[in-house]
Amino acid sequence: MNEDKKVLVTGASGGIGRAIAVDAAKAGYYVICHYCGSQAKAEETLNQIKAAGGQGELIQFDVSNRDDCKAKLDELTAKHGVLWGVVNNAGITRDNTFAALSGEDWDKVIHTNLDSFYNVLNPLIMPMASRKNKRGGRIITISSVSGVNGNRGQTNYSAAKAGIIGATKALAVELAGRGITVNAVAPGVIETEMTKAIDPAVYDIIMSTIPMKRAGQPEEIASAVTYLLSEGAAYITRQVIEIDGGM
Repeated sequence: MNEDKKVLVTGASGGIGRAIAVDAAKAGYYVICHYCGSQAKAEETLNQIKAAGGQGELIQFDVSNRDDCKAKLDELTAKHGVLWGVVNNAGITRDNTFAALSGEDWDKVIHTNLDSFYNVLNPLIMPMASRKNKRGGRIITISSVSGVNGNRGQTNYSAAKAGIIGATKALAVELAGRGITVNAVAPGVIETEMTKAIDPAVYDIIMSTIPMKRAGQPEEIASAVTYLLSEGAAYITRQVIEIDGGM
């Protein structure tokens, strides 16, 4: 494990976030696993990291709460120094048709999925950009094909994920001169607890739109993220990588 390569993964307590955290740890990164609600699930992620021979720790804060983020991330920087990478993954869904969508469900998704871009990254950007010798760093945001194409019943989610793409592209331009790459990964239908709850009839319709005729696995997202964290990805920035089976 390279002590200098420390990576924060938000939303690491399950699903795609857990797979990213474990895969990054296997690649030799020290992984700081963020969670908001379930400490038990986050500890399971950390247990999987340790079982795979990796190292890491847990951190808890609410990505939608700006003050909470800044306080915890300032403490993190004081403890560990400048991070090598940040994977901004934490997010939620509150699906409904737009006419039936409550203001609360709109706000909750926007605050958690989009505002977190600022809340998490802003306290960490200056330390990363101020590092001597332009040593670089990696920022990866997790968007969605819903943010690329839009999706019925997900106006709030699509808006947030599209906003992440725009913010990612703009930040990439600002940080390129410091050797910091900023990219988005846009997953399609990935087999997680969320997709298992989809009505089977609806799921069949969704599968018909995917040329590969299957859902993706969290590990297939994780492997792309781990590559983007690597030294080998130093010339890839401002990109949106769709991982969706050709959807």
